[in-house]
Amino acid sequence: MLTPVKAVNNKQTMVVNKAKVAVGFMVAGVLTVFFGTLLTFVGPIIIDDQIVKNTVIDPKNEMSYTMWKDVPVPFYMSVYFFNVLNPQEILSGEKPMVEQRGPYVYRKRIQKDNITFHPNNTVSYREYRRYFFEPTMSVGSESDVVTIPNMLVLGAAVMMENMPFAVRLMISATFKTFKEGPFLTKTVGELMWGYDSGLVDFLNKYLPGMLPSSGKFGLFADFNNSNTGLFTINTGKDDIGKVHKVDSWNGLTKLPYWKTPQCNMINGTAGQMWPPFMTKESTLPFYSPDACRSMELVYQRPGEMKGIPLYRYVAPKTLFANGTDYAPNEGFCPCRQSGLLNVSSCRHNSPVFISHPHFFNADPVLLDYVNGLSPSEDKHGLFIDIHPETGVPLNVSIRLQLNLYMKKVSAITETGKISEVVMPMIWFEESGYIDGPILTTFHTNLVILPAVMEYMQYGFIALGLATILIASLVYHKVKKSQRESAKISTVVCNPGASEKELKDSYDHEKKEKCFMNNSEK
Repeated sequence: MLTPVKAVNNKQTMVVNKAKVAVGFMVAGVLTVFFGTLLTFVGPIIIDDQIVKNTVIDPKNEMSYTMWKDVPVPFYMSVYFFNVLNPQEILSGEKPMVEQRGPYVYRKRIQKDNITFHPNNTVSYREYRRYFFEPTMSVGSESDVVTIPNMLVLGAAVMMENMPFAVRLMISATFKTFKEGPFLTKTVGELMWGYDSGLVDFLNKYLPGMLPSSGKFGLFADFNNSNTGLFTINTGKDDIGKVHKVDSWNGLTKLPYWKTPQCNMINGTAGQMWPPFMTKESTLPFYSPDACRSMELVYQRPGEMKGIPLYRYVAPKTLFANGTDYAPNEGFCPCRQSGLLNVSSCRHNSPVFISHPHFFNADPVLLDYVNGLSPSEDKHGLFIDIHPETGVPLNVSIRLQLNLYMKKVSAITETGKISEVVMPMIWFEESGYIDGPILTTFHTNLVILPAVMEYMQYGFIALGLATILIASLVYHKVKKSQRESAKISTVVCNPGASEKELKDSYDHEKKEKCFMNNSEK
């Protein structure tokens, strides 16, 4: 039979053990909170470090390097023609009337070749492109017939405007000899990829270099089975902020086409990827060999694509503004109305202008010169949706329009009484978006894993705080019980304690009774 002293001692031992356990749990809770708090700082650093490692252009980064090299995302070029409805009336001086025909869709295959890495953390390559007609995505076939202005005749007429009268007469006679009129009625395939022309053969034979192509003449004849030139870009190994940025193009660090150093600068990337860690203040600069210049898109709004956050970048109104409306563009002149980029200096001096489709974001007066145009941002504005953390585009739509400056030129009778006009010929959209396994991988690495890490951070903090709270309550209760046990021990161990004191000392435990052995007292 246990004596009161032994019972009290056992109880005190149990109380002490419980207190130690409570303290242990409090320490564990503090450590858990510390670990969770540490994750809130270390977690983003770990993720950013992984982004940097996978963004650097390096064959060791298998997935990202393959994406950069072969561009597995399907790209499409949708072409729309402005079919001329009143060619004879135009020659009489009336306003042109056009109807949009299309889209005629081509799948674009992109592949980099001749890839060479250099010791200065740059890499050179040529990007080859091929186009394949997609009849199921098109409004018609490549055998559809459309009528557009004849660039060889009307473009050459403007180019020869200041030549001696006799020369212009001779040019006009040459057009007649080869039966070249002011307007072409050809199939979509011929206009896109080239058609046989006696005039083209004649010019290539006796005036080599006058035309951009030495074979058939077509609007995109130089695009198919071609490359965009020799690009040398930064790999980002020494500075991730420079990754994908163009170091040189065809050996040039600046362009020879324009009038000012600023306009001749080769800025930004090659237009496929950008450096990571973008903000809303960041811009998207890139160099376009087809436009013969660098361009820059600006932030418009945030968005989301299948759970992946993105920033949308669009073309500012100043992109194709003339030098009067936007002084930095003075170097691209001679200019016409805002909204037109004169690319004659890099297109064999032909009077060709680039704009947004349907003259979107251009001087409204351009719409007064042609019937059949209806610009809207949704259909004709260009944009790039980009994941800001990695600089990888998720959805791209680049839309541009090709225009021909036409007018009456004396002695060249093919121009008739044509009123001075910037005539839209075609517009095209190059588009593509990430989908399938690539999108799944992106979603897992860029959305799910960071979310799991974030939940873990706050989960550890919440668990630690809960552990500390519960352990504190237990510890407080144990200490209270310990104090009461100490009081009991004091009374029981007092030989002079009265029966009432002994009884009172056990009143707090209703279920226990104290039996004193007088012989043991």
